[in-house]
Amino acid sequence: MARLKTIRPKLSEGSGSLIKTVTPGSWRSGMTSSQRGYDYRWQKARERFLYDNPLCAYCAKIGRTTAASVVDHVTPHRGDKDLFWSQANWQPLCKHCHDSIKQAEERATS
Repeated sequence: MARLKTIRPKLSEGSGSLIKTVTPGSWRSGMTSSQRGYDYRWQKARERFLYDNPLCAYCAKIGRTTAASVVDHVTPHRGDKDLFWSQANWQPLCKHCHDSIKQAEERATS
């Protein structure tokens, strides 16, 4: 029986291909997502919150109906477990609004 050939990647791996998103000295520096609180318990709470709040809050403000896929912390928790788990501090956002509008707001205030 003939052996299958290995499929080679079409893109080469460059030494600078990964972008560091954690600022050195940040509260989350050197921590995994689970260590920051985004573990199984969070996944279940997130799933339930999105089930109860299925639409993006930012899109709704401008009259657009978009499914939410991210549970955002209105006030960044920066490791504060009480703030992290406070559902009054959660809002449903679509990925686009979370990755663009919300991130720009946070950069402007920090």
